Amino acid sequence: MKLIIVPTDFSPLADNALKYAMDLASAMDGSLMILNVYQLPISFSEVPMVTISVDELKKISEDKLKETKQQIERITGGKLKVYTESKLGDVAEEVDKLCKSLNPFAVVMGTRGVTGVGRFFLGSNSLSVIGKINTPVFIIPPGAIFKPIRKIGLATDLRNVVDTISVSPIKSLVNFFNAELHVLNVDFEKKHFTSYTPEETLNLDTMLSGLNPTYDFIEKKDIDEGISEFAIKNNLDLIITLPKKHKFVERLFEKSFTRELIHHTSIPLMCIKKAVPELVV
Repeated sequence: MKLIIVPTDFSPLADNALKYAMDLASAMDGSLMILNVYQLPISFSEVPMVTISVDELKKISEDKLKETKQQIERITGGKLKVYTESKLGDVAEEVDKLCKSLNPFAVVMGTRGVTGVGRFFLGSNSLSVIGKINTPVFIIPPGAIFKPIRKIGLATDLRNVVDTISVSPIKSLVNFFNAELHVLNVDFEKKHFTSYTPEETLNLDTMLSGLNPTYDFIEKKDIDEGISEFAIKNNLDLIITLPKKHKFVERLFEKSFTRELIHHTSIPLMCIKKAVPELVV
């Protein structure tokens, strides 16, 4: 059974990500782990003071998690197994601990929090989680709803593919949904083309054997804009990115590429970071 972890601050955007995760887990015959990470709010006066006790915060967190779990069980008729965790600490740290102990299929998060409790779950936390863990992370933009994943775009620069791409979650997703896989490489006047590019393409094709990927070479100066425009034009349901840095993830959701993207399209992003082997001393 595929487990999906969903960090939440109970904001509307986090609720939307949770709804997406619920539908994804239901479609994959999986289960949910809902995590709320709380922190002690500090009153910044002349003498900093804690304005609420840890026990009170924990009770608020557990009560909200219980209510959320009951709502999901009502919606799914009890068919979806739901677990909850309430933790004091840092979001990325607590997600990392759960991933290491539970080995989930994915983590699902929203892109932004709001004021109030949401200050602990801003976009920076989503990026921190992506940077911290090796588990795939779904980033759900505002307004996105789950639908069967029929078309997937895999964005790659075709460099060091063997060392940087974890194919297992890609194959799992593509095979489960019997989805089309489009390998997306954005370049302009072959400025990024090297003598190694054909070999890297061959290596990737071997790694993705059995998935019958289509290779789409996009002529565009701006990489992120090229991917976004392709996703809109070809009705992609999901974009997979292989973050070596956070910049692509940040820009894809914060930069306004096209009017269509802003007003008509909400495409989830799946970030897959390959684990770096630990050095044996």
